[in-house]
Amino acid sequence: MALSDCVMIELPKISDPRGNLSFVESFNHIPFEIKRVYYLYDVPGGECRGGHAHKELQQLIIAMNGSFDVFLDDGLIKKSFTLNRSYKGLYVSKMVWRELKNFTSGAVCVVLASEPYSEEDYYRNYEEFIVNVKKLYLSDTFFQV
Repeated sequence: MALSDCVMIELPKISDPRGNLSFVESFNHIPFEIKRVYYLYDVPGGECRGGHAHKELQQLIIAMNGSFDVFLDDGLIKKSFTLNRSYKGLYVSKMVWRELKNFTSGAVCVVLASEPYSEEDYYRNYEEFIVNVKKLYLSDTFFQV
């Protein structure tokens, strides 16, 4: 539930002259059951996606084509990752603000999510997110997770 939990995960890559194959298995390569898959594509130059945090949802973000940068912020630390390989994904834990920027032409971003869509799970206002992060840091439950 902190930025230190957000890591790049190298997925299996089976090389073959006919083309490569990679896969993701719940609880094997990622620490959650996949309950939703969505993808971003045709993102116009200069546009930013994300701009929110999730209260409970976890994600694996993969650049299936092209590249883009993911900027993460847990309220204390900020870090960025460049995604540009379809056999590597970025695990993003709950309570981490994320922004996706610098999409190359033709970039495709696939996101594997731990929960079905629920608007109630979102923090869409950064200031509200920070207030709630501070409450978590001050509570005993944050340190027990």
